[in-house]
Amino acid sequence: MWLSPAQARKLGHLYHAHVTGQSLSGYAQGQGLRLADLLDWEQELVAQGIAIPERHRPLRFIAVAVVS
Repeated sequence: MWLSPAQARKLGHLYHAHVTGQSLSGYAQGQGLRLADLLDWEQELVAQGIAIPERHRPLRFIAVAVVS
């Protein structure tokens, strides 16, 4: 499958966020992009049948042990 230059650019941003281990919001901020644009690109590429990388989602909770 051939990608248009616009598709390749959008996919490139999503892959870069993935391989650097950044959340989309963190990546967007660092690149001067809007998070909403990254999310729109993600949905657009999926609708076009293009495989996208999984999002990096930092852990929000940690396991703790309670000792009494």
